[in-house]
Amino acid sequence: MKVSYFPGCTLKNKAKELDIYSVKSAEVLGITLEEIENWQCCGGVFTTAKDEIATKLSSVRALKYALDKNQPLVTVCSACHNVIKQTNHAIQNDKEFADKVNRYMSDGLYNGETEVYNYLEMLRDMVGFDAVKEKVVNPFKNKKIAAYYGCLLLRPNSVMRMDDPENPTIMEDLIRAMGADPVVYAKRNECCGGYISVECPEAAKKNSNAVIENAKAAGAEMIITACPLCRYNLIKNGADIPVVYFTELLAEALGVKEDTNE
Repeated sequence: MKVSYFPGCTLKNKAKELDIYSVKSAEVLGITLEEIENWQCCGGVFTTAKDEIATKLSSVRALKYALDKNQPLVTVCSACHNVIKQTNHAIQNDKEFADKVNRYMSDGLYNGETEVYNYLEMLRDMVGFDAVKEKVVNPFKNKKIAAYYGCLLLRPNSVMRMDDPENPTIMEDLIRAMGADPVVYAKRNECCGGYISVECPEAAKKNSNAVIENAKAAGAEMIITACPLCRYNLIKNGADIPVVYFTELLAEALGVKEDTNE
């Protein structure tokens, strides 16, 4: 199966491993991630300003590209996913916004037809965690792994609709499929402070440390995340257990991590 793939800026710079592991792992699972041609930054943050159009056009063009290819659109970075999913929702539900956006489109109108999946949803809904488990060759037996969701994967729930925003299970189900033991802890879906790390580093450090200490107190030996900013912030603020991308662990479990040194 082929899907349109939006990697985003960070995956081509500071988080190259997240991109490489994602592509390699998907191939093992029978899915080809076809990178969108000439994609641009998603905008980084979804602004709710009604008169703000320009920063959303890149997301709209990516969505239109996938529609023209008759493919769903898959993202990996949680920030990119949030922006693209919210933009698609706005197109579907705000006629004024959709009209303004389509005045910029040179290759036909777009009205929100594309299905948008985060990579985790792709694993759950397109592949199935049972199928993932069948492909695992290096299970993480007896490894206690904590999933860190952060803010952007789950909220706003009325738009994202990935999982229960207060009690998510999608990453824990993946951890089980890889043979490890998921650690459930209170702060797994609370903000790490990433977006205030420049303006107020003390607050960001406080938030990050609270997440790390809460995970460790629950028995975690490792934290996995889908957000490059979350990973950076947790490590920068002193995580003393490994913090890795979930796709890095998946690539190792599937036996393709050694193929990523390109």
